[in-house]
Amino acid sequence: MNKTGSRGPKPVNLMRGLLTAINGVIVAGLMVGIQSCGVYSFSGIGTDAKTISFTEFYNNTDLGPANMGQIFTNDIKNYFIQNTSISVVAEEGELQLEGEISDFRLTPIAPVSTGDPNQINNASSTRLTITVKATYVNTKDETMSFKDKTFSFYKDFTNDQNFADIEEQYTKQIFERIINDIFNASVANW
Repeated sequence: MNKTGSRGPKPVNLMRGLLTAINGVIVAGLMVGIQSCGVYSFSGIGTDAKTISFTEFYNNTDLGPANMGQIFTNDIKNYFIQNTSISVVAEEGELQLEGEISDFRLTPIAPVSTGDPNQINNASSTRLTITVKATYVNTKDETMSFKDKTFSFYKDFTNDQNFADIEEQYTKQIFERIINDIFNASVANW
């Protein structure tokens, strides 16, 4: 007999058993969830490739800094170096990534009426949009490759800000999002 006067298992032992079972279900659910995203390793990539090569991403836009392609290429290389164990090689990597910056656009948004039908309405905000077209070749698994896939992101700012003062910062923030999207679409298999 236990302290409660019954012959069954102690309530503490029942609780431990229940918690152990719940933990097992949670771990199994996480493993199924991870596997549903393709071949995944805890290094963040879903490929067994050992090398990657990058061809310069060209700036094919009318606006934006002239060295934008070089900056983007260096940033994406650094992202792969920091987030994978894949070695960057000059050419003929098992994975290959190339592309172009195809759009750098400023678009007025949030129009404000002047109240005068003879005057042009101004916008209170502007949107900076950058678009990158990328081609990814996975020589280990051609089904994971893609050609001229478009990745785009934007950042809005108020028109009381001088664009020259924020252009570099906003371009960097947009590049970070686009690079993350390219990474996820290529080696992370999301």
